[in-house]
Amino acid sequence: MTEGTGELAGQVALVTGGGSGIGAATARLLASRGAKVGLLDHVETGMASVRDDIIAKGGEAFTLMADVGNEMQMRAAFEAFAAKAGRLDTLVLCAGINGVWAPIDDITPAEWDRTMHVNLRGTYLALHLGVPMLKAAGGGTVTIVSSINGQRTFSTAGAACYSASKAAQLALATQLSLELSHARIRVNTVCPGSTVTGIGLNTFRRNTDLSRIPVEFPAGDVPITGGKPALAEDIADGIAFLASSAARHITGAVLNIDGGQSLLR
Repeated sequence: MTEGTGELAGQVALVTGGGSGIGAATARLLASRGAKVGLLDHVETGMASVRDDIIAKGGEAFTLMADVGNEMQMRAAFEAFAAKAGRLDTLVLCAGINGVWAPIDDITPAEWDRTMHVNLRGTYLALHLGVPMLKAAGGGTVTIVSSINGQRTFSTAGAACYSASKAAQLALATQLSLELSHARIRVNTVCPGSTVTGIGLNTFRRNTDLSRIPVEFPAGDVPITGGKPALAEDIADGIAFLASSAARHITGAVLNIDGGQSLLR
């Protein structure tokens, strides 16, 4: 990769959850296509590794520390982003947790609030602070990483809170695709299925058998791969497409990147 070249040369992207999983893969891909990338996460170690990898390959990247659901931390992060980058063209919202999966009468209010804090409030704050920068740049793109669990797959035992947060992201993106169209900001959603990431480290299951649906799924429930989950890079390819000029007439779209998984489940 040569710095300053590629289809996204001259553009600036901000990726929340950029230190791991889909966010890290997306940041690397956008940088490889010429974008200057800001990585926002609440853990420095992963971000630093992604940043250093991008820079070693000739790209531009920098890190920002924040809990996406914390208003003061996010305001400080966006101020730092503006000072370092000067503009924003592409906003990719990957930060999220699975949280606690439990029956609705078992999950506690604090557990519910924690998932909503990251997945929904975090999405709102990134949009609230990022949209003015996109408007100032004359337009741009927003891609929200939701899930098939918020659109077509509602059979995951105990995942009511997670599914609700992901469905809310979809509704928010659809609303904003019209609301922000006058500002030439395209807003789309990506819904991954089973993907190899570290999100399982913040998934906590409790009494999920009490809410499990007694149905047997076909062997290998990701049909296009014979049951193998996607790689983070598979999702990043879809995100990069939506951020590119090839998707210039696409807004309000929901892109399921699940190998057909949600058609079975």
